[in-house]
Amino acid sequence: MRRLIGYLFGLVLLLVMAATGGAYLVIRHYAADLPDYTQLANYNPLLVTRVHAGDGRLLAEYAVENRVFVPIQAVPKRLSNAFLSAEDKSFYTHPGVDLAGLVRAVVTNLANLGSDRRPVGASTITQQVAKNFLLSNEVSLARKVKEVLLAYRIEHAFSKDRILELYLNEIYLGGGSYGIASASLNYFN
Repeated sequence: MRRLIGYLFGLVLLLVMAATGGAYLVIRHYAADLPDYTQLANYNPLLVTRVHAGDGRLLAEYAVENRVFVPIQAVPKRLSNAFLSAEDKSFYTHPGVDLAGLVRAVVTNLANLGSDRRPVGASTITQQVAKNFLLSNEVSLARKVKEVLLAYRIEHAFSKDRILELYLNEIYLGGGSYGIASASLNYFN
């Protein structure tokens, strides 16, 4: 019996060492060519240019992306809470990646293998900031690994409020609206 337990312990230890070594190699490979996340500190979004008449009337608006920047301090708490509830309930407690959500998504995606269903995501708001600002929309394991690595780095470089501010001002909300202010004007005038 002791021999069997020793054998199982050795096998488990070997598997843990192999997994750790594999994870190290994957991280090292993808971390080598990550985009510069520090550029988020100087976020200057494309904004709407407005032309007004002499009496103050709005004559025209020009924009590649219809966006109005709103600092996080001006965002109503109810609105930011609504986004957190829908997108990332544990935003203020996780380190950039929600491991429980990630495991749940992996299990769901493995169960859906072979079907025509799109893979389920588990991206946190920080991961979405990494993807929207620094990566592409490509659906691949390589992009996901880069997204995770960038999320950890972004979390260490910026406050949670700054990350949320970036997210709320960058996301596309339909109808040509980028960010919450533009969407508010577009949908609710």
